[in-house]
Amino acid sequence: MSSHQIQLALWVIQPVFQAMIAVIAFRRKLHREFPVFLTYALVQIALFAVQYPVHRWCSSSAYFYTFWVGAAINVVLAFKIIHEIFLDIFRPYHALRDLGTALFKWAALIMVLVSVVVISVSPGLDDPLSGTIEVIQRCVRVVQCGLVLFLLAFCKNLGVSWRRQSFGIALGFGLFAGVELLTTALHSGLHIRGTTMNLLDMAAYNVGMVLWMLYSVLNRRGDAVPVLVPLRWDEALTEIHTHEEDGSESLIPMFEHMVDRAFSKAQDSPT
Repeated sequence: MSSHQIQLALWVIQPVFQAMIAVIAFRRKLHREFPVFLTYALVQIALFAVQYPVHRWCSSSAYFYTFWVGAAINVVLAFKIIHEIFLDIFRPYHALRDLGTALFKWAALIMVLVSVVVISVSPGLDDPLSGTIEVIQRCVRVVQCGLVLFLLAFCKNLGVSWRRQSFGIALGFGLFAGVELLTTALHSGLHIRGTTMNLLDMAAYNVGMVLWMLYSVLNRRGDAVPVLVPLRWDEALTEIHTHEEDGSESLIPMFEHMVDRAFSKAQDSPT
């Protein structure tokens, strides 16, 4: 079997895995806790239904645009899934969740600004839009790997079990993100060919989907129990939040207001 046929087989089986994940999520009512993750699975099926016919029967330029549109959608969903995992981990800590939401907005803005700067100083790009999407995608991959390392390092301190659904989702994305970053670096250094890079990336993504299915089937949900150290952090942030009753501006609403203003200015600026 040629490498092209293996890639095709790995690609075709992806919507089957995603459909199985969606069915399991509905049957176990996981969509109530992870609606963005379920949306991601359904979107992958829809993207395959569009991209495969275009790849098979249309021109390469048509597939180029459908591929990068799908990549842009996946970048947004992947970042929102990271936020969803974060909210699940810090569910017992309301102030930490609010602060995390504000910080995630800042992270999204910074990734967009970094990608624009990188593209603006990189000459010779045929398509700046696809280059921007690729830079943001790599930023998201780094965040996904960092999230897994964070969970592995602090799961005991946060009271997060490795059997938890959010841990499995993060592990699947982290596995794929780590392999993709590694293969991209090796390909840039001319150590592996493009076909080998694609095969490894697709195989890692399929393994990640298998992990999601296993976690969805074997997951036993339970109420999260607050742990002492993050509970102290949460209480400290709650005290800061209550200062607005004395006439001072709270830290979390201040962050959210600043980020919202930055996003509104970015949207109103001429392109």
